[in-house]
Formats: sequence, structure tokens, C-alpha cells
Amino acid sequence: MQRRTATMTAAFAGLVLAATAAAAPSYAADSTAPARTGSAAAHAKGPKGDGAKKLCRRVPKLEKRIDRRLKRMEGPVGTRGSLAYLEQRIADAKKADDTAIAKFLGDRLTTREGLLNTLKEKQPDLKSVATWCAANNGGAKDKAAPTA
Repeated sequence: MQRRTATMTAAFAGLVLAATAAAAPSYAADSTAPARTGSAAAHAKGPKGDGAKKLCRRVPKLEKRIDRRLKRMEGPVGTRGSLAYLEQRIADAKKADDTAIAKFLGDRLTTREGLLNTLKEKQPDLKSVATWCAANNGGAKDKAAPTA
């Protein structure tokens, strides 16, 4: 009974495979590229604006997000995600003679320190964007254009 079921299953799979191969169009014979859709053609021309209005709407959320991350990363040893917390984990791994774990955590610490520096660099840039948005009606086109 089992051999008969396996044979039937294999035969059915072969029929399905043959039917799909026969029904599928051959793209090898076509030398033309597929036609572009409307949205693909619109993206090929480039952006319609500088995105100032959308960025101005996002600035408050971005500021809060950066502030939260900085506060967490600069937190004490008891704060998960802080540099001090990760340094303590590295010290504990070295004490337990887990060199592979200590190396992995050390690499994470290096990455996190780089992220901390990047966030500190971006924070003043974001504040200047917020100032610009306040002075230019939230990035609206009528006030955002420079006057000559």
C-alpha cells in the first residue's frame, strides 16, 4: 500500500511539473524588456521636492528618540543598554574566563560607542533643522522658497 501511494504521489508531481513547464511562457525567446509601470516611471524622474514638510513633521519625534537613546546609553550600570552596563558584562565575562563572550561584547561596546558619538553629532543638526522649520512655516512651499 505504501509503495503504491509513493508511486501515485510521484506520478502526480511529475504531471504537475510537466503542466507548469508547458503552460509557462518562455522568456528566453523575448528580446524586449518588460514595460515599466506608472510608479516605476515616476520614480525614474527623481523626487518632486526636498521633503522639508515631512521632515519638519518628524523632527519632534526624532528629537525625543535621540534624547531617549542618549539618556539610556549614558545611564548607570543598572540601566540595560547603557555603556556602563555593557562594560560590566565584559568584566564579568573576563572574570569567568569567557574570552569569546568578552570579545563579542567588546565589539558591541565599540559599535555602541560609535553610535553614541554619531547621535551626539546629529543632535545639534536636528536642532538647527527644527529652528529652520519654525522659521519657514514647517517646510511649506510658500515660505520655504528663498527670497531674492
